Amino acid sequence: MDIFDSKIVTPMLVGKNQQAFDSPDYIYELKLDGIRCLAYLWENGLELQNKRNKKLNSIYPELKDIYKQAKVRCLLDGELLILKDGKPDFFEVQRRSLMANPVKIEIASKKLPVCFIAYDILYLKDKQIIDLPLMERKKLLPENITESDHITISRYIETEGVALYNAAQNQGLEGVMAKRKDSKYYFGKKTKSWIKMKALLDEDFIVCGYYFKESSVVNVILGSFLRERMIYQSHVSMGISREDYRIMTSAEETTRSYYSNFPNFENAIWLKPKLVCCVQFMERTPNGGLRQPVFKGLRDDKLPNECIVMAY
Repeated sequence: MDIFDSKIVTPMLVGKNQQAFDSPDYIYELKLDGIRCLAYLWENGLELQNKRNKKLNSIYPELKDIYKQAKVRCLLDGELLILKDGKPDFFEVQRRSLMANPVKIEIASKKLPVCFIAYDILYLKDKQIIDLPLMERKKLLPENITESDHITISRYIETEGVALYNAAQNQGLEGVMAKRKDSKYYFGKKTKSWIKMKALLDEDFIVCGYYFKESSVVNVILGSFLRERMIYQSHVSMGISREDYRIMTSAEETTRSYYSNFPNFENAIWLKPKLVCCVQFMERTPNGGLRQPVFKGLRDDKLPNECIVMAY
């Protein structure tokens, strides 16, 4: 099966979180706060796909000509970013991903345009190159992609992971990715060859329901799967946008019995497990909860059954 023709592969995933470190065996690049994207580029066209193989071309029309920046047919792994005040803004790019109205999309694309940041090349000319070591693939990126306002190549440094991490923190950026120089690429799999180093962690959770405090503040109930069983993870009230609130309150409801092993929140509205959200937090508490959680947004590029309890 030719992966370029079938267009059904999914990107490799981070398999580990840890504190910043230095090593001559790794390269280090900024952890970008955007939406993961695979970009298929050929002579007269392109196809953008998220982690669920959803086509994104109509949502990001400003990227329609980036295929012209490729010298040959290729498949790129990268991130869709919106820069606001000089920094990646996850809320804005996630808000765009949920848009469907062509007029609103066109207005948004001109006001806050998206850029594709390429950090890997997986297919070149007529064959996949995922078995090549990472450093060989990194070398092939600038040889085959010409940068423009809408597509650029991720920069990296060698050895000095702690210094880059500290610089990222000083600039208020999300963190750093460490990648083994000799690592291969495995479609759809988590690998410890990629390590996430962040002061603030983030994780995807199932939206299981919501309830209101006396102050009318909405609290979203979060869950994840642990060996095929959904378990309660935490709740979050900070950072919920008006649009995300509208989507959650119009979602399909279910009964309390569906979440019988969850805490019994008074007057909770329980939802069928169809929505996924991203939550940022400082750390896990000793009992597994989230310290200082902030709701980053709903996302449509991940399925509920992919929300699996992570170890920290």
